[in-house]
Amino acid sequence: MLKVLCKCLLVLSMPFWAVAQATSVVFLNPGNSTETFWVSYAQFMQAAARDLGLDLRVRYSERNPETTLLQAREALQGSARPDYLVLVNEQYIAPQILRLSQGSGVKLLIVNNALTADQTQLLDAGKYPNWIGSLVANDEEAGYLMLKELVRLHGPVSPGHTLDLLAFSGVKTTPAAQLREQGLRRALNDYPQVRLRQLVYGEWSRQRAFEQATQLFKRYPQTALVWSANDEMALGAMDALQDDGRTPGKDVLFSAVNSSPEILQARLDGRVSALVAGHFTVGGWAMVLLHDDALGLDITRYGGRERREVLFQLIDPAAAARLLQINASQDYRVDFRALSAQGKPVSYRYPFSLQLLMH
Repeated sequence: MLKVLCKCLLVLSMPFWAVAQATSVVFLNPGNSTETFWVSYAQFMQAAARDLGLDLRVRYSERNPETTLLQAREALQGSARPDYLVLVNEQYIAPQILRLSQGSGVKLLIVNNALTADQTQLLDAGKYPNWIGSLVANDEEAGYLMLKELVRLHGPVSPGHTLDLLAFSGVKTTPAAQLREQGLRRALNDYPQVRLRQLVYGEWSRQRAFEQATQLFKRYPQTALVWSANDEMALGAMDALQDDGRTPGKDVLFSAVNSSPEILQARLDGRVSALVAGHFTVGGWAMVLLHDDALGLDITRYGGRERREVLFQLIDPAAAARLLQINASQDYRVDFRALSAQGKPVSYRYPFSLQLLMH
């Protein structure tokens, strides 16, 4: 009895952050453990988790959805269940994980790729009270911004002439890829002088995009613009153009998404003309939401259950240099605890933004 009483007194005397440390999180990372984007994503998440006193474990699927499902089953039905499971609806996998979660007691948050409208319609959300929501970036806007910037940088074309465009989208069954593609098509409506010659699915892969671009540059030798839904595919297409004896940024203008060191350097060198980035921060902001939910706060009061944050922005050379510095040091200079809604008025909205890292 005395032992139990002492234990209770010890817990009561511990500072809040030490108690919060017990909150455990598993993140099912859909990427490769060598993939720059998903590794930097996990690093930012870990920085947030450390600051907030969360115990975060990252599991990589190496881009295999079957592996993700096995990892989800282990987290949701195993003996050491976390308090929270963070997942990505990559290749439409989220509904299966939601079904696995029933009766587990584990709370779920979806990041980066939310449920599609069709998936939401088919799922009865009321069946999954432990699904606390989703947090995604403005992917459609990212797709739009890239083409808009490419057209601006190219400058006007003579009446009756057109600009030939090639586009490299990601994995077809990934909502982020679809939304970026929707943004591209919205921009095409705004710029009738741009002619989309072909859109292919490079599956986020540099090698695959290189092989596709090698053929496409032969098929469409007048290509002036290349739109890519991530950095790896842009780099692969640029490799193909160089093999053809031409110079990226001069003979053909390229766009890309992400902030890997290689693509940031390409932006500084002028080989990439339009770069958007910012969504590598989503996982870190998700940690703030989980921290607040664990405190018993109703996070939906501060911006809703399904959040689409304006995280993507065009990266100019100054921003590219700053992001390179962040990549090298992993010193994000973000006070994650200050972002908590604890003690804030109901009018408070989480100020998630890439700008928080850019000072």
